[in-house]
Amino acid sequence: MLFNSATYLFLFLPVVFILYHVSRLRARQWIILAASLTFYGFWRIEFIPLMLLSAVVDYGLALKLDQTRDQKTRKRLLYVSLIVNLGILGFFKYLVFFRDSLWSIAEMAGYTPSYVDLNIILPLGISFYIFQTMSYTIDVYRREKKAESDLLVYMCFVTFFPQLVAGPILRASEIIPQLKTKLLLRSENVVSGIQRILGGLFMKVVLADSIAGLVDKGFERPVNMLSAFDSWTLAFLFGFQIYFDFAGYSAIAIGSALLFGFKIRENFNYPYAATSPRDFWRRWHISLSSWIQEYIYLPMIGAYRSKNENTPNRPLGDEQKAVIGRRRTWGLFLTWAIMGLWHGANWTFVLWGLYLAAIVYGYRLLSPRISLPKGPFGWCLSVGLTLPLMMASWIAFRAPSVGDTLIMWGHMINPMRFTGFGLSPNTYISAMVLTIAFFLRYFWVHSQASVWTKTNIAGVPLQVGYHAIVISFVFIFLQVKSQFIYFQF
Repeated sequence: MLFNSATYLFLFLPVVFILYHVSRLRARQWIILAASLTFYGFWRIEFIPLMLLSAVVDYGLALKLDQTRDQKTRKRLLYVSLIVNLGILGFFKYLVFFRDSLWSIAEMAGYTPSYVDLNIILPLGISFYIFQTMSYTIDVYRREKKAESDLLVYMCFVTFFPQLVAGPILRASEIIPQLKTKLLLRSENVVSGIQRILGGLFMKVVLADSIAGLVDKGFERPVNMLSAFDSWTLAFLFGFQIYFDFAGYSAIAIGSALLFGFKIRENFNYPYAATSPRDFWRRWHISLSSWIQEYIYLPMIGAYRSKNENTPNRPLGDEQKAVIGRRRTWGLFLTWAIMGLWHGANWTFVLWGLYLAAIVYGYRLLSPRISLPKGPFGWCLSVGLTLPLMMASWIAFRAPSVGDTLIMWGHMINPMRFTGFGLSPNTYISAMVLTIAFFLRYFWVHSQASVWTKTNIAGVPLQVGYHAIVISFVFIFLQVKSQFIYFQF
């Protein structure tokens, strides 16, 4: 079921909302689980058992981890969880990719292998719910979270339908306490939830889906025919498409959860206003960035600090600091390669990850040596340097091959390619208007004027007018043109 479908907005969500709020606590938990399985089953019902298998395995292992004191046994239990979850993810998402990659290497060596074609369908949202159950088991292993003994509550945590398919990636400590509480029906939650849903729909059906046609036409052109202006324009356009698409999904997810009283973490915070590559990843897909840092990068370099209050965090010794320092560079690149592969089984995503690692590493080296001015001018300079670097990364995310990516990147930095315009005029206009509109919105939200319109009675007409325009555009454009981009991950 898609968030931008009439079935979800006018049938599924209202029915679940009413049933949930007229029920007792235990019944509410059953309603959440039934609604979540129905929501997921609208796509392909046969993959529900796979999701439940992953969840049940981690449920049982977490209980065993909680009860076991022997550290070697606990490590074995954790390894079982990792093997099962990564095995499921690897089979469905990466088996064909690695098979084809090995076969390509064999063919380059002069050997022509024969193999059976594999038609493996990638289950919807598998990367998200696998990461969610893995983080739960790891937290229990670290003794940072008690294992949940109530299977129904645990299953609700894993399958919670607003964020099931494309996040935000939840932690058990965030959502399980809310699932075990009879949340009150509050008018402010309902109003805010509807506003978030409308805003998310506007980003998806009005902005992202409208940009998609221009992006598709641009990337259909032979890369050798693209000028530097064309390549930069497509980078910016796809950057805004994927932002409005994914941030729109996250807004609808957060708004849907809020209707039931659940508060889940924000996933985006105006990432294109970032002042550095590091700042960008504090603003973009926040739930994944923090997950990768906490469960992959920091443990990999030996810098993870336990949150368990019963485990004292002793100061690091000089030798430990030296080890961490040596691991930081290769750990950074390996982590970003993993981040790229998480996004898709294609070498273009690995290249995307390595590009970002290089940008972050370059910033890490240069930032202590370069002092930018303070104030508005320094902010503009920082954003002006960061924005094109981050937008250029989306070429690898969208281009069909590594070769096309490298050619387009080459065009973008080649002075001889700044010679013409090969795309339709409205493509360039759209990229420029979207960039300006993004920053106008950013300044508006962060200005005193935005606060004034929300608190002063004179701002009510502006709020009414704003929401009337949003609602009008959503109803005009509301149709399922495409699924959300992150559904394929």
